[in-house]
Amino acid sequence: QVQLVESGGGLVQAGDSLRLSCAGSRRTFSRNTMGWFRQAPGKEREFVAAITWIGGTKYADSVKGRFTISRDNAKNTVSLQMSSLKPEDTAVYCCAVRNGGGLLVATASYDYWGQGTQVTVSS
Repeated sequence: QVQLVESGGGLVQAGDSLRLSCAGSRRTFSRNTMGWFRQAPGKEREFVAAITWIGGTKYADSVKGRFTISRDNAKNTVSLQMSSLKPEDTAVYCCAVRNGGGLLVATASYDYWGQGTQVTVSS
């Protein structure tokens, strides 16, 4: 069974930084694209960032230049460094794994999901 565990969420002020991490098994990460998504109250889940096995990345326009996705294949972790946070970044952030490659943004393109971690940005 695939298990993804996120950590690093919390309550911060606008302009602050926060780093999220997601840990999984070697089999989960090997050769697969990893993604971060978020869901704010009353809104649909939306794509944030993705990274391929070899480090190719893609970002949502709303976070480009502020967020950085990275992965450590040896440690089976993927991280999301968030800077210059805004109140509109408030959401539950989930990591996801796509069996295979490609930098896809649709939630349906990802096969397994973590439970999520809450990020709250106060103004």
